[in-house]
Amino acid sequence: METPTSIDTELIVIRPHTLEAAQTTTFPSRFLNLSNDFEFAGWGSIFRIELSQDDLSHGNNTLRDLRRKQVLGQFGASALAANDILGGVFYTIPTVFAISGVYSPLSMFIATLTLFLWRPIMEELGSALPISGAPYTYLLNGSTKSVALLGAALLLLDFAATAVVSATTATSYLAGEVDIPFPLYVVTVFVFVLFTAVSLAGLRDSARVASGVLAIHLLTMVVLIVASITSWASVGSAQLRENWVTGQVGPASPAYILKQVFNGVCIGMLGLTGFECAPAYAAKMRPGTYPSVLRNLHIPAIILNTSMMLFVLALLPLKVQAEENVLSLLAQRAAGRWLRIWVATDAVIVLCAGVLTGIMSACELLAELSHDRVLPRAFVACLPYTGAPYVAVVSFVGFSGVIYASTGADITVVSKMFSVVWLAVMSLFPLSLVLLRFSRPRLPRLSRCSFSSVISAVAVAAAVFAGNIAIDPTIAGWFALYFLALVIFFSIADNKVGILRWVYWSYDQVPLLHHLQLTRNWGGALITAMRRLRRQEVCLLVKTDEINQLFNMILYVRHNEETSCLKIVHFHDGIVPLEMDANVKILDEAFPEITIDLMLVDGPFNPQTVAALAHRLQIPTSLMFMSCPGPDFQCPVAEFGTRVVSI
Repeated sequence: METPTSIDTELIVIRPHTLEAAQTTTFPSRFLNLSNDFEFAGWGSIFRIELSQDDLSHGNNTLRDLRRKQVLGQFGASALAANDILGGVFYTIPTVFAISGVYSPLSMFIATLTLFLWRPIMEELGSALPISGAPYTYLLNGSTKSVALLGAALLLLDFAATAVVSATTATSYLAGEVDIPFPLYVVTVFVFVLFTAVSLAGLRDSARVASGVLAIHLLTMVVLIVASITSWASVGSAQLRENWVTGQVGPASPAYILKQVFNGVCIGMLGLTGFECAPAYAAKMRPGTYPSVLRNLHIPAIILNTSMMLFVLALLPLKVQAEENVLSLLAQRAAGRWLRIWVATDAVIVLCAGVLTGIMSACELLAELSHDRVLPRAFVACLPYTGAPYVAVVSFVGFSGVIYASTGADITVVSKMFSVVWLAVMSLFPLSLVLLRFSRPRLPRLSRCSFSSVISAVAVAAAVFAGNIAIDPTIAGWFALYFLALVIFFSIADNKVGILRWVYWSYDQVPLLHHLQLTRNWGGALITAMRRLRRQEVCLLVKTDEINQLFNMILYVRHNEETSCLKIVHFHDGIVPLEMDANVKILDEAFPEITIDLMLVDGPFNPQTVAALAHRLQIPTSLMFMSCPGPDFQCPVAEFGTRVVSI
């Protein structure tokens, strides 16, 4: 009889099969040249584990390091996303004026008010799952991996659009002050190359750097607001009246005015980009600061975007309001050349910080996907001296460059697509909340929003999304092109074994390929690759021995993870559920394509012991799954680092 092995574990039960049964199975193979053994992963075993002091020390250190990362207060946490959301004023104003004209201030004001629908939704999600990588991680814990990858595709597209729009707008402001002897797209490419080098050099978008950039930007905007108010009071409202009269180019009907305002709202959502970034680093915030951070991002966005729209309408001629460097022109009109140079410099700094933010946010998402075995481990490989994830950086910048080049370096196309992508990302938050309430209803949370807010947010997102498409139907084509390309890429990356099985099946149907010198070794290489990919172990952390719950959790693993090695782990204090052993044996029989081991761990179930077990088994906590804890559960779910996969 085969003797299973396990490092520093005590084998207490071996599957009671005969020798013949232990070596094979009647589970049929669909391949002509492979025996049934290929589909059979082997019988599981039962182990009893006592965590060593070294394991427990490692678990304590892991939890301590996790808690030490929760250092961001209100201002520091707000600064990381505020540079995006408040820096968006540079590229939002000209785009909205080009669509909505004299109704732009009203459109922008209405657009900023819509975030009142999203804030309670995001607060509830943040209190239930204060983990990094949202909303991808929200979908991963509340639904299937395939649904989560749709969210990941939207997020990556959002980060790429952020980087492209920020880089091109920074170039436009620079070109407005300096004579550039070559095309602007060359400068934009240089910006990407520069910040690729900066990222590879190990300079990360820290809260301290972000706070410094935000402080400069806020000071600049305050000075510009004061100067604009002073100039308006000095010259009067003659320019405003002239713009208003000139801007009435269509029929003066309520329907036409409402259409212009609505179109401006649709494009004005571009000025709120960055708000979706706050949940991505909620795990690094101090407890209780997340709702304040959302408020700190929202209120200044209302004031800054609306006031700047009004000042541009009141002080600048209508023909220049759609210029890409319109705030530089406003500064010139309000206070002179010195303020124009100041505003242009601030624009370049803030927008370049947006490029770096896009790169670093994408790297974090790609790292999450690598930990979840969607992308290869190469995406978390780091340079030896700087610690920069070079594969992730270069891949993301290359993807951003493809977007920029394929649109013909047209900032208008990218900006409009950016607005649509942002709306799609924001729609993931109410969707995640619905899935979380339905699939994980017992998950503890500190706040709850009304369901009417969820429905209203979805309705607003759908209406504004449709409005953007109606304004320019070609945007739907650009959006679908990039989104589908990412979805196909992630689907292939997440189903490597399934695709290899189809490739091998096709190879198996042509006997000639097994004999040709060039192709006869392909079958062995494909089999080796499939077995290697399925060798990664996955853990289920279970409390009960109820076979229906165990069965559903195993089904989740089979449908979402490509593995043939599954460990069912039960932490105990000396008392093991009576039917645990028998039920695991039944399930081992029910899933011959998966080796199911039962591991009985002596100790309490808490974040320290889970981290200690992960160290003992050399299985990352991202591949450890648990059922949804109830409201009386004492430990924060985020501290486990595991995935919640059942009700």
